[in-house]
Amino acid sequence: MGRLSTDLCGIELDNPVIPASGTFGFGWEFAEWYDINCLGTFSFKGTTKDPRFGNPTPRIAECASGMINAVGLQNPGVEQVIREELPKLKQVFRKKVMANVSGFSVEDYAFTCERLDGEEQVGWLEVNISCPNVHGGGMSFGTEPVAAAEVTRAVKKVTHKPVIMKLSPNVTDIADIARACEDAGADGISLINTLQGMRIDLRTRKPVLKNVMGGVSGPAVFPVALRMVWQVCRAVQIPVVGMGGISTAEDVLEMMMAGAAACEVGAANLVDPCACRRIIEDLPAAMDKYGIKSISELRGGH
Repeated sequence: MGRLSTDLCGIELDNPVIPASGTFGFGWEFAEWYDINCLGTFSFKGTTKDPRFGNPTPRIAECASGMINAVGLQNPGVEQVIREELPKLKQVFRKKVMANVSGFSVEDYAFTCERLDGEEQVGWLEVNISCPNVHGGGMSFGTEPVAAAEVTRAVKKVTHKPVIMKLSPNVTDIADIARACEDAGADGISLINTLQGMRIDLRTRKPVLKNVMGGVSGPAVFPVALRMVWQVCRAVQIPVVGMGGISTAEDVLEMMMAGAAACEVGAANLVDPCACRRIIEDLPAAMDKYGIKSISELRGGH
């Protein structure tokens, strides 16, 4: 393993930097900016059983040190992802990709995961039980341990590849949810998804977002994400992928010191399409500055 290498559920990554779902499309779009094979891997756009247009506009709002989105899982549906998106990705990306899956029922999750589990380029299934921007799905499964465990068991029953459950921070005790997923067979945990928030337009006196509320992301949420990753890493024995406001190499090191096996970078990609490449390039110097010989020594190094 190289100096930046890390292991995620038995698959070696060249480095721990992973663009987060919803901020990197299906990958091939960013290949126009740089060689995306420099990434550890990436999590592609949240995919559901059926195509989704998403929420009505406006669905993006600015806030201090971040942004709010209520996109609502816009995607072409799993069959088109398999038929069109993955073949285009294969032309520009030689590594395993993380498939992000959402659903509106336990059966939806199981169906979509089973279909993607059969795709050669898919290395991990990141099961999103934490999206705050849809009604009747997503986060409703991730705010209660029994429901989170039910989705986990259903997906594990029909798949062979590592299953990483993506958790919501909009809960009272995130460690309880993580333990329930681990007990139900999850191979890993990723967190945090966005925090719920809103903005009001002072001129119209109405909410900026048509959906009223959306998910807050960006540097403002990093301390909250770090705290929750720290808590979950002490509650479970399976690998944890940390995310939430990461935008620098130092943020990656801090998140891994909290116990994360790898880190996802989200909103930073929307500010700078080359953010992940920059973070990877900056990692060796940041490690030298703090006397870190290899990324692997940070795992559990609290």
